[in-house]
Amino acid sequence: MVLTSELKQELLERAAEARRWAYAPYSNYPVGAALLAESGKIYTGVNVENVAYPHTVCAERVAVFKAVSEGERHFTAIAVVTVNAKVPCGGCRQVLAEFGLDTHVLVGDPDGNLITQAVLRDLLPDAFTPADLPRR
Repeated sequence: MVLTSELKQELLERAAEARRWAYAPYSNYPVGAALLAESGKIYTGVNVENVAYPHTVCAERVAVFKAVSEGERHFTAIAVVTVNAKVPCGGCRQVLAEFGLDTHVLVGDPDGNLITQAVLRDLLPDAFTPADLPRR
């Protein structure tokens, strides 16, 4: 799937829209994500915090888990929108790496502006992937 500028903008807008539903009463750092599967379907996610912090889930992982729960395994791009346009955390990078290091990562602000973009392999050098496990 070709990642056109129009498609990038749609992903950023969907992530910004999803961000409204984030549950972030502790950090006050709402995050929205929009994940584009190779099928063309877009899955959104938001961060969901919990008073017991280890049980908090990031927006990127919510989007991935939604997509995987519906049978998707290959992703083209993910857009992430935060107040200060930060890239996904290490844990989210690792979850995304499970499904391919060629995923494009788009980072935007709440107004849907593209601030930065990268390919996952550049954000997670020397990634540990399924290929690193011994074969049966």
